[in-house]
Amino acid sequence: MQLEKHKTAINGSILIIDDNDDILEFVSQVLGDTYKLYLANDGESALNILNNQIIHLIVSDVMMPGIDGFQLCNIIKSRAEHCHIPVVLLTAKNTHTAHIEGLEAGADAYIQKPFSPDLLRLQIANLLKNRLNIKHHFASSPFEDVRVMAHSKTDEQFLKKLDEHIRKQIKVANIDIDKVAAYMNMSRPTFYRKIKSVSSLSPKELIDITRLKKAAELIALNEYTLSEVARMVGYSSQSVFGKNFQKYFNLSPAEYLNNLKTKTLQVTNDWSVN
Repeated sequence: MQLEKHKTAINGSILIIDDNDDILEFVSQVLGDTYKLYLANDGESALNILNNQIIHLIVSDVMMPGIDGFQLCNIIKSRAEHCHIPVVLLTAKNTHTAHIEGLEAGADAYIQKPFSPDLLRLQIANLLKNRLNIKHHFASSPFEDVRVMAHSKTDEQFLKKLDEHIRKQIKVANIDIDKVAAYMNMSRPTFYRKIKSVSSLSPKELIDITRLKKAAELIALNEYTLSEVARMVGYSSQSVFGKNFQKYFNLSPAEYLNNLKTKTLQVTNDWSVN
């Protein structure tokens, strides 16, 4: 059985999984005013939702018929398309063994029943805030590696493979996203959901940021003009290059170059004084 409860998305979307309708309703009341919710009564329905929706966090009961919470968490964390999604497990089991089992399955948080609504809200808010801060840091920092957004070995390998593939085509003005998705062994919709969820960016935006990060590296070498750098990272228009650089890094390529020169001069002066 699959249920969906659509709310206005304020802070993202959450998938709640429990075979008890009363618990689903209770958790929905706790979270429904803050997040867009998707509800499922079992693991199979939950996986179907994951394959068709952008989900930012999962709250799952442990004891369920069929695929239980531990097994579901293992499945989610082992799949490249889903492994970035934080999982909160709810359980009535009050044992160290159960807690350890949940952590071994890859759970990001483990809450015992009965639980305080405030505790659940705070745990979810902290997990999502941390992920969002990391996404913003990656997008706005010229030299930050894409793997900073990885929360598992599977995710790290996926992001490294994707980044290397994009950089190999960096001079191509219009990189074919369908071909990139195929290279990553995903359909275009699955690839879009993965990139959007892990980075809050569309695939095109992620490619643009990768171009600009490469541009920042080239500018730092101080061996090329800005127009040469623009062409080297796939921009036929220097004005568009400058506009995009400003959009993500909050300064123009020229300002960025001047800042680097100023810092270099300051370091040189400091060494001279010493």
